[in-house]
Amino acid sequence: MKFLFWSLISFSVLVFASPAKSPRPLVLWHGLGDSHSSPGMLQFASLIKDMHPGIFIHSISMDEDFDKDRKAGFYGNVNDQIELAAGQLAAIPELEHGFDAIGFSQGGQFLRAYVERYNSPPVNNLITFGSQHMGISDIPACRPYDFLCQIARRATKSAVYGTWAQENLVQAQYFRDPNNLETYLTANHFLTSINNEVSNARNMTYANNLASLNTLVLVIFTKDKTVVPKESAWFGSETEDSFVSGEQSILGEDNISRAIIHMRLQPLYQEDWIGLRTLDERGGVIFDVCVGEHMQLGDCWQGLVREYIGGL
Repeated sequence: MKFLFWSLISFSVLVFASPAKSPRPLVLWHGLGDSHSSPGMLQFASLIKDMHPGIFIHSISMDEDFDKDRKAGFYGNVNDQIELAAGQLAAIPELEHGFDAIGFSQGGQFLRAYVERYNSPPVNNLITFGSQHMGISDIPACRPYDFLCQIARRATKSAVYGTWAQENLVQAQYFRDPNNLETYLTANHFLTSINNEVSNARNMTYANNLASLNTLVLVIFTKDKTVVPKESAWFGSETEDSFVSGEQSILGEDNISRAIIHMRLQPLYQEDWIGLRTLDERGGVIFDVCVGEHMQLGDCWQGLVREYIGGL
């Protein structure tokens, strides 16, 4: 009995003395025109650390240099960039048991591509803010004096489906023209791939990996004029000639009438090319809204980060 008593005491001491588990790590991928260590990204990471004390956060970068990382958001081969990111994440010990992830704008579909193609270490919950999951049908305007953006925009619009653009201009690699889908399916090698749109090249590993997510949170900005159509954030896309004869967009906020194919009407959903339907039918796809223009987060991120980020 004495041995049992002291054994129980020792066990209790070990249990109560064991350190509390840290929150699940988080990976961020910034958007176009931003950098892994910009003031905005650093502030956002700091706010999350206040919300989830002890959380480990890694911000994906294509280059440690601020300016080179920003430039990589405009110029580069997206498939190569995602491969680089996968190697970067696999080399971080804190992430080896998995992590949550947040993607801003194009960083959201890049993280989805990581999940589909690699997912080692695995992603648990993925939140995407204003991401172009079904591509864009127009190149957004640039801020005044943002000459890097202006040069990239002109080059993209001049020959968006040319070989050079599709290998070197980031926005061209997720440009999806609803009136020129045949050329898009032939020329594009990024968005067509992660959406499994080419019938003789579909990769079911992509579907299995995306369906392995616990939760995919899709956030749309109600007044987004940067992402065209903004419903791409919810896997919506424009129909052919949608500017001519269309229905109101999902949120009815546009001055331009567009006919939008909703996520659940997309062939990629109905035929489950990427595992999105499987994930949705088990309750793993969440639609959310931020009121405002593109990447005007306000405080709409707080509830999502509190609920879906940092779980034990």
